[in-house]
Amino acid sequence: MKKMSTVELQIAERARKFKGEALHNLHQFIDAQMMRESYKKLNKRSAVGIDGKTWQQYGLEFPERRESLLEEFKSGRYRAPAIRRVYIPKDKHGQRPLGLCTIEDKVLQGCVRKVIEPIYEEEFKPFFI
Repeated sequence: MKKMSTVELQIAERARKFKGEALHNLHQFIDAQMMRESYKKLNKRSAVGIDGKTWQQYGLEFPERRESLLEEFKSGRYRAPAIRRVYIPKDKHGQRPLGLCTIEDKVLQGCVRKVIEPIYEEEFKPFFI
């Protein structure tokens, strides 16, 4: 069973309390610490995005970039960069497209997932009982 952080517990409690209502201002839960944790959880050997940076290369600039990235995200100015498209073998006769995000975008995706996951778990919980 997965342990929930304090932030995830707070969000789940809001989802229970305001069931069926839209939850606003969830971006307040995303902070520098959550971004750091999200970066550390990424696959260190994952393919590079359109910027060509590996996990290690991005890690060198991440401490300086973190605060401005957080500010861009919270102000609504952040725009995800283009996705690098590659094709991988599907079977003997075809290929499947695969989109590769930048490490920076993956960091933010991990944070957003951590915030919205407790909401959806609370919403669909009766189906899993």
